[in-house]
Amino acid sequence: MTIRKYVCLILSLFIFYTTSSHAELEDILKRGTLKVAIPTDYPPFGFVGTDLQAQGYDIDVAKYLAKQLNVKIELVPVTSANRIPYLQTQKVDLIISTLGKTAERENVIDFTIPYGPFYLGVFGSPSISVNKIEDLADKTVGVTRGGLEDIMLSEIAPKQTIIKRYEDNNTTLTAYLSGQVELISTGNVIIYAINNMSNGKPTVGKITLKNSPNHIGLRKDEPNLKNKVNTLLQQAINDGTLNSYSQKWLGMPFTTDQQTM
Repeated sequence: MTIRKYVCLILSLFIFYTTSSHAELEDILKRGTLKVAIPTDYPPFGFVGTDLQAQGYDIDVAKYLAKQLNVKIELVPVTSANRIPYLQTQKVDLIISTLGKTAERENVIDFTIPYGPFYLGVFGSPSISVNKIEDLADKTVGVTRGGLEDIMLSEIAPKQTIIKRYEDNNTTLTAYLSGQVELISTGNVIIYAINNMSNGKPTVGKITLKNSPNHIGLRKDEPNLKNKVNTLLQQAINDGTLNSYSQKWLGMPFTTDQQTM
């Protein structure tokens, strides 16, 4: 291959990749539809309602983005296992499906700024005075045996803390709701179920053990789309939209920067 042909080949490849990587946002706008991977079996982030329509925190975020882009929304149900393959094979434009950012995932896809809170913590009645880990002394906390919250509390809770371990999440939940324990350590999504079953007695966050906010996933090398989605998410944070979704679905203010132990 001559130097001239080699240079032409490199230039053509450069033009192809830069054009395709920057065209994704424009393609969505031209198509008039935003295709989003969403969960339908993970309330309160995504589930099927009595009207057989998808609803939840993630669905509200997806619809918000489509509205701001002035395009229609196409919701594509996915599982945890197939959501990234769906993105990579261009079945969807974005993943809005309780996706946490990890180093392993960052090798294959890109992420926006956080859009939704997801964390492990200690929860209880507003009347119980617990604000820091030291306040757990002499308190009774229910956990699911062997879970990350069990491991973390075993390491950091005061020795006076009474940790009651149960064999599965449902039993832990029942123990808390029946008053067998004062506090429960679990994920914030479980609090959605608790508050729906507690007959008006609210359960609120006390201590955050591990913070793992949700991010929107998109393919690598799509700077225009990433920048636009980040801008819209920041707008939703600033104008209170994400806070309203968090209050609606999680019963707590929006935040993705809780202090972790």
